[in-house]
Parts: sequence; structure tokens; C-alpha cells
Amino acid sequence: MDYCHQHNLVDRRIVGRERNFGIRVSLPDADTLRNVVGDDWEQLHWYPTEAERDAAFEKMAIRHGYYRNTDSPTQVLEKISR
Repeated sequence: MDYCHQHNLVDRRIVGRERNFGIRVSLPDADTLRNVVGDDWEQLHWYPTEAERDAAFEKMAIRHGYYRNTDSPTQVLEKISR
């Protein structure tokens, strides 16, 4: 597969490796962004090891510094496995 942008979420070092540990990102039921992206929107991120997944989960759960003080971002993070 060709990659056209270096910022692509796919890490070339793990392409082809089994990635059985994941994080499902979705929106809460009452989130108004659902009006834009749809009620069934979700994003899946897969990792080769449980430890990598757990580290990514912790990083994703932190309120990032680029939000304004008045912003209240919402997301639902769920650890999954296949």
C-alpha cells in the first residue's frame, strides 16, 4: 500500500503485524457532534500488544492542551480485543 502523507495513522513498522488490541472512539449519546458525523460514527485504533494499547489509551484519555478553557470535549474510549 502506498502512503501519500507522512502523518498517516498507519505506522509502517507494524504494517502486516497482528494487531489484536484496540481502542474504540465514539461519541456520547447526547453529543451534538453526532448531528454532523452521524449516530454510528466511531474510530478504531489497533495495536500489536496490550501494553501499547494501554499506553495509547492513557494518552488519549488526557485533556489535550490545544482545547480552549471553555471547551468541553467529549469522547467515549473503550478497550477492545479481537
